[in-house]
Amino acid sequence: MISYENVMGKVNVSEDYLSKLIGSEVTSCYGVVGMVPGNSRQKINKILSKDDAVDTGITVKGTADSISVEVHIEVIYGMNIKALAASITEKVKYIVKEVTEIDVDRVVVKVDGIKE
Repeated sequence: MISYENVMGKVNVSEDYLSKLIGSEVTSCYGVVGMVPGNSRQKINKILSKDDAVDTGITVKGTADSISVEVHIEVIYGMNIKALAASITEKVKYIVKEVTEIDVDRVVVKVDGIKE
């Protein structure tokens, strides 16, 4: 749970909320086929649920001052991965700052698969 105060009062933001927020933005990027589980807990959840959850493949760590995000994705064959990663990085930084007023210190985009 990330907590901070602003002029309206105390704000609590969970890592799960941030993961879902970031996941919905990342999956809307052109060239991203889907999310890939990033850790063993997410792999087990994917096997058991058989659904593609929006927050799969997203890891959020940090405090109210700044957070770091790790994103595991699968992309379309032939995509410019450098441009796609830059686009995802900017989208994540913008949406998190806009919605929660938390700075994103670092975004790591890991391409774990390519789909034709």
